Amino acid sequence: MNKKGLMVILSAPSGCGKDTIFREISKIRDDVCESISATTRAPRSGEIDGKSYYFISNEEFEQMVENSSFLEYACYNGCFYGTPAEPVKNIVDSGKICFLIIERKGAQKVMKSNPDAVSIFLMPPDMETLKKRLLKRNTESVDAISSRLEIAREEIKSSDMFDYIVVNNELEKAVMEINEILNNELKKHNS
Repeated sequence: MNKKGLMVILSAPSGCGKDTIFREISKIRDDVCESISATTRAPRSGEIDGKSYYFISNEEFEQMVENSSFLEYACYNGCFYGTPAEPVKNIVDSGKICFLIIERKGAQKVMKSNPDAVSIFLMPPDMETLKKRLLKRNTESVDAISSRLEIAREEIKSSDMFDYIVVNNELEKAVMEINEILNNELKKHNS
């Protein structure tokens, strides 16, 4: 019997540490991969096309939508983001855990069309901590950060639709909690 992989949705407001959590999980597990999203936003310093995201034009994005090439896609803070379907399917079919690190609306779409997906919402300890994390990044204007905080408040309101909620107050504790979730879900899916 082939071991089944998992599709894991990791969603959280911007600044909650989704990417950091995934990096730490991938240090302790060799069975995890991250789906690479496509986006129309400009690359941030240090981001690499094809590794961080597929940075594409609005026209390319629209063509992929027309071809039904995304598991989900959405406009977030003025830019489009989408999860290409085929690479995710290939990873899960190979027996690995594929993380989809996506925003809440995209997560809802994937959960609806993929009921076997495991969904985790990463919660900030509080809004003040989230604001400090966003400011510390030093990548956006004060107005952009205010917009992200408003979006975060809305996202947090619907966190109860996820299978699991993990508060990212202490990184190590959050990573261990998510690792335990993965172990339990793999047992369930492969029993």
